[in-house]
Amino acid sequence: MAAAPLRVLACGDVEGRLETIFGRVRAIQAKSGRFDMLLCVGNFFGSTSEAEWAEYRTGAKKAPIPTYVLGANNPDTLSYFPDVSGCELAENITYLGRRGVYSGCSGLQIAYLSGTEAQQQPEPAHCFSAKDVTELKTSLLAAPNFRGVDILLTSPWPRDVGTFANSAGEIDTKKCGSKLVADLAASLKPRYHFAALEKTYYERLPYRNHMVLQETPQHVTRFIALADVGNTSKKKYLYAFSIVPMSSMDPAELVKQPQDVTENPYRKLRKEAPKSKAPLSAEEEPACQFFFDLSKQQGKKRPSEGRERGDSQPKQAKKPPQPTGPCWFCLASPEVEKHLVVSIGTHCYLALAKGGLSPDHVLILPIGHYQSVVDLSSEVLEEVTKYKAALKEFFRSKGKRYVLFERNYRSQHLQLQVIPVPLDLCTSEDIKEAFITQAQEQQIELLEIPEHSDLTQVAQPGVPYFYVELDTGEKLFHRIRGRFPLQFGREVLASEALLAQPQRADWRQCAAQRPEEAAQARAFRQDFEPFDFSLRD
Repeated sequence: MAAAPLRVLACGDVEGRLETIFGRVRAIQAKSGRFDMLLCVGNFFGSTSEAEWAEYRTGAKKAPIPTYVLGANNPDTLSYFPDVSGCELAENITYLGRRGVYSGCSGLQIAYLSGTEAQQQPEPAHCFSAKDVTELKTSLLAAPNFRGVDILLTSPWPRDVGTFANSAGEIDTKKCGSKLVADLAASLKPRYHFAALEKTYYERLPYRNHMVLQETPQHVTRFIALADVGNTSKKKYLYAFSIVPMSSMDPAELVKQPQDVTENPYRKLRKEAPKSKAPLSAEEEPACQFFFDLSKQQGKKRPSEGRERGDSQPKQAKKPPQPTGPCWFCLASPEVEKHLVVSIGTHCYLALAKGGLSPDHVLILPIGHYQSVVDLSSEVLEEVTKYKAALKEFFRSKGKRYVLFERNYRSQHLQLQVIPVPLDLCTSEDIKEAFITQAQEQQIELLEIPEHSDLTQVAQPGVPYFYVELDTGEKLFHRIRGRFPLQFGREVLASEALLAQPQRADWRQCAAQRPEEAAQARAFRQDFEPFDFSLRD
């Protein structure tokens, strides 16, 4: 029999307005039935709390339901919290403590961290330090088969919580909040995370807690910031929800992903965390349940059936298929605009893009007719890799990093678009964020795939897809199942978030006259010559 859900209320900064919050709770219960608890984040006490508080402290009045509060966020209210390890402040009102985990008889697990992030050492009594966060994380992560907590309570917002998400209004989530809280949330993977202090309401879209294609699916997190109680702007300060403790849930039900789920906003923090291989629990499956098995050694083919290892004959290089009609990109074709070609290898060539985003926007193209990267023979793929390495070295010498993308959709011949972006303009993380954010806006599921994997592991020949690769090796992939915007890659790179040239998103608006194109190609060819392996091989 499934466990009955707990009915929980969470509220923002009370600031001593006890009659307001408890009156609202009574009204809700009269209308909707009894709730099990009230969780308070932010400032529970204010500068004028004493008169109202005295009635509850002496027992003249009583909170209508069990109420759990966080500690002081400023020195003025420290005196209300006599015991840093937590204590009962009044009947039905409990101070949880400086940091820790509260587990009720239902199995619900609530992690909490009181105060604000310390800006000095030693930290003041109303602040937490990196040591506090580390100790809280360690106490939980050491548990066998730790999957996360049900609820996380903090007063400050986590820094960068708005990354990949809906707007937080006037709050700049890149500057607001605590990096330590972000680190805590990334590690503890709460199903609900409540915070306050910013005097506004913000319910972020749920975010995933696993790397798609790399890790087994996990539950999502919902971050909710609540406004101050009784605020005149009518911003939401009380949030009601039902929750079945994680320990009592069916694992398949727990990891269901809602349609509006986003990437994890703390993905960068997770990557920076020390990488350690933990053994799979009995309930987990290895990563091969996705499109490929990361546990297998890559790059070695199995011997053909009926042959012993070492007896197989070397295979003849497979010839590329022939185009069914005129092709603008097969090098032997009369349709190729050869004045744009800047380097020719054995199997591939480089050409300036017609109507490029910049004068050094180039294409890596196979000389023969191949539709996509997953169709390439091994020798062609090897030369594509050499061109990518040469371009990385070339663009880095110019103070730039490249972004490569392929759209295997409504195209006949493989075109790897390579666009340089100045290093001082944005980071690789900025580029990934721009692609993922703009994909989400258009309901495109753009997923990060492992850096050491190759595209053939996630896409089969003939399957339409869109693919992005940074010169750091980081990769994004979208399996196209319906319509797809043809200019998407250019639109993202041309957007204000990156190159800030939205007027150049469509190549047709950027085409130059043939003499100008030829001059640009000569200039690029001359610049690239020291890096061009085809001139030395």
